[in-house]
Amino acid sequence: MTGDANVLDAVVVGAGWAGLGVSHALARKGLRHRVLERGRIGETWRTQRWDSFKMNTPNVQTIMPGDRYSGSDPFGTLTRDQFVALLEDFARRNGLDVEPDTRVIELIGGSENGAYRLATSRGDIWTRNVVIASGGLNCPVRPAFSRALPASLHQIDASGYRSVADLPLGVVLVVGSGQSGCQIAEELAEGGRKVFLATSRVGRLPRRYRGRDIMIWLVESGFLDVRREEVIRLAGRLPPRGLLGVEHTISLQALSARGVVLLGRLAGVEEGGALSFAGDLDENMRFADDASANVRRYIDGYIQLCGIDAPASEPDPAETVAARVPDPGIGSLDLAGAGIATVVWCTGFRGDFSWVRLPGVLDPWGQPLHEDGVASLPGIYFAGLDFASTRKSGLVLAVAEEAPRLAEHIFERSRHSR
Repeated sequence: MTGDANVLDAVVVGAGWAGLGVSHALARKGLRHRVLERGRIGETWRTQRWDSFKMNTPNVQTIMPGDRYSGSDPFGTLTRDQFVALLEDFARRNGLDVEPDTRVIELIGGSENGAYRLATSRGDIWTRNVVIASGGLNCPVRPAFSRALPASLHQIDASGYRSVADLPLGVVLVVGSGQSGCQIAEELAEGGRKVFLATSRVGRLPRRYRGRDIMIWLVESGFLDVRREEVIRLAGRLPPRGLLGVEHTISLQALSARGVVLLGRLAGVEEGGALSFAGDLDENMRFADDASANVRRYIDGYIQLCGIDAPASEPDPAETVAARVPDPGIGSLDLAGAGIATVVWCTGFRGDFSWVRLPGVLDPWGQPLHEDGVASLPGIYFAGLDFASTRKSGLVLAVAEEAPRLAEHIFERSRHSR
């Protein structure tokens, strides 16, 4: 580093919706910054989403800062490729300085001028502030016992699934009944595959309720503005996102009616190689049902409190259909005997922050430590993390609120350090 002129005000790592949103806010503050992207704009969306993937927020909410939806389908949803095109268009229209194919190898504290050094595949960059927007949900997590399964078994993660046709012939076991697991299980069943689904304790949302898309109600009512601390207090931890079907409600009972064989939680591998499942299927179904009922009651209360003229609720086919649950329940499953050729792991994601070599920024599991996206180490920030500040955090519609707040923080810090 040769002097202050070569030190940027900020560097944003990652050119997804969060990174681009922060870049937009930094530019509006007149801050000198660059956006570093390991691949292309929206790389994770390009490479870790299946072919038929669609956003689960309506178009009217899938917008970037400063934009307003003006199309003809406000309550439709964008495909994977349409969303990537939206990000590219946003960066182009706003003249954002995105440097593709620039991988960050290491982030360390610099001894000169209190700046940070980013070692990248294109050389070193010095900056006073770093916004880490590389994603907190892009590294799939599998249980350790997955390594004990036969080598002949085709194993992929939700991020590696593309289509029914890409899988080997045979039965498919989907592990995890959250957002990805249930959508993939539904697509596989519609594609003619026999599917086993190992369920988990995940809430569920109706797609529509009382005349509106559920996301419209959740934003308008303030449900998504509940603070992170309150979410943890209510659930005892940060819960997984509730299951929300793209164009219709998805429930475990509706999946079973389509022919998906429901199982309890995958507990492990038995001595002979068979898979064992917990006896919690009924509990998992009931948990999802209760979560949906709680959300509907919340919206009913909001409608009544505000005197909104909304139509009465109507039965949702996905919630009224009778489940076809194995009786007795399946506690053990022989892979070969069941004809299972593929396991799709939908067991969660974490972020890869191994390149961050700074004290006090990551927890013992290598995940961010922060408050509202601000780390304890001055000049280090996180953007786009799930539940970072509120229930809304981690959704595209949150960036319009969170990016300006981070930019203001960086602006004030930069102003005082000059």
